Amino acid sequence: MLVIAVENVPPRLRGRLAIWMVEVRAGLYVANLSRRVREMIWDQVMQGCEEGNAAMIWKTNTESGYDIATYGKNRRIPVDFDGIRLVSFLPPDTEDNLEDDGDGIGE
Repeated sequence: MLVIAVENVPPRLRGRLAIWMVEVRAGLYVANLSRRVREMIWDQVMQGCEEGNAAMIWKTNTESGYDIATYGKNRRIPVDFDGIRLVSFLPPDTEDNLEDDGDGIGE
């Protein structure tokens, strides 16, 4: 299972995602794809995201049963807490809170 959520991305990226996945709601895509295709789609998301942001969740063999990757600025930052993936919600005011390290994978 693969889920991708995008916000404020160009329509061409949303259309591209709709080729490979089902758009359940605006900006929310779901599919059951291989690891290779998932990585190819995530590369497409990072290249086409521009000023928007994206989050990808996929089923994997971890303690929580899933993993998370994010790209772009967002107040919700994935964190690892003793092997369990959680989401930290940052205060809205500071620009430093919205920095992305650019690796496509949240901390």
